Amino acid sequence: MSKPCSVAVEIDQSYCSKCAICQSVCPFEAITRDRGTDEFKIDIEKCQVCGICSSACPVQAIKMVYYDHSALLGKIAQQSGKKTSTLVLMCRANSPSTCEIDDILESKGLKIGNHVSLRLPCSGRVPTEFILKALESGVKSIVSVQCEDDFCRFKEGTKVNARRLALSRAFLEQMGYGKDALTVVRYSRKAVYDTEECVGCDKCVFICPYEAIEAQEFATPKIDPDKCLGCGACALVCPHLAIQLKGFEFDTVSKLIKRYQTGAKQLIAKRPSILVFCCQWSEFSVLDDPESLMFKKGAVAMEIPCFKSLDPVHVVQALEGGFDGVMAVVCNQEDCKLEKGKDTAERNLAVLKKALQQKNLLDRFEFFTTSPRCVGEFNQRLDDFIDRIAAVKPMQPIASGGTQDA
Repeated sequence: MSKPCSVAVEIDQSYCSKCAICQSVCPFEAITRDRGTDEFKIDIEKCQVCGICSSACPVQAIKMVYYDHSALLGKIAQQSGKKTSTLVLMCRANSPSTCEIDDILESKGLKIGNHVSLRLPCSGRVPTEFILKALESGVKSIVSVQCEDDFCRFKEGTKVNARRLALSRAFLEQMGYGKDALTVVRYSRKAVYDTEECVGCDKCVFICPYEAIEAQEFATPKIDPDKCLGCGACALVCPHLAIQLKGFEFDTVSKLIKRYQTGAKQLIAKRPSILVFCCQWSEFSVLDDPESLMFKKGAVAMEIPCFKSLDPVHVVQALEGGFDGVMAVVCNQEDCKLEKGKDTAERNLAVLKKALQQKNLLDRFEFFTTSPRCVGEFNQRLDDFIDRIAAVKPMQPIASGGTQDA
């Protein structure tokens, strides 16, 4: 990080029992014991704010800004009201941004009807205590949607959760709960391939950083779903939209941009309207409470799975459709949960800036990297950008670009 910031994870030494469990479960080796003081400390440069350490601490000595259990239980109560519901716990990597939870669960043979859902940085941060309190609060059953092992953005999160929930299920049965009180399913968001639209250009083969797409001599490319990590780079380069990322399809994003533009103009009278393309791992609070961002800042947040999947066309569409400014908020290379493909992201940014410069829109675009461990950094950068955009002439929709709101 370029400068110190208010950190999101801390160890309260007055509670710490020196058991070293947090150190043993941290996937990033961010927790070490100081030989001089015998205290455990978090290396904030390495910490990825997954919360696995916090959920494993037996004395609750690790404090986190995001997703404390009291707040999560309060959210469950607020959403479920007096009705008994199913609680769906989903990792950010597989949590849908377009409300297809029912489709995901039905694809796994589950029809749950009335439910409430919670997004978490990682399914591995859910302790047994939280499961018990959720059931005691009136929740009828719990479904944990885990990423596949190799898909986990926090390396060991799925494995940690699988072991923990196996113990939780056994404990619940001893407590008299039915076997359906806790269900675990695996789901990972991956590329969807329409071979009828494919022209065999093999651009997807070249661009895939995980070698998940294999060229075929006399046929369309073949996708290996076990290798696909859902970065969306292939969808970005496909000229016929034959391959797209589930939940982030080109047309889906375009329609959302238009809808957000309409809503922004109706709610924002005197402030510039800002669209924020936000990597789902770079900022937590904004994506978890987008309505607050709209009413407090006059900005709209649109989630993207990785900067490698941000299509420059959508940035231009947002500006020509009437947004006064666009921000792209992404992880730095050290924090990227999809580590491969740095060159793809760099080329994407270069193409985007060149396109905006040709249209005299570059001064309305802001790109910066951040991390959820830097509390408040996003808000400061957004405030600075809003002030900058407020000093220039408001954008007007360009009908000829095909992006004017209806």
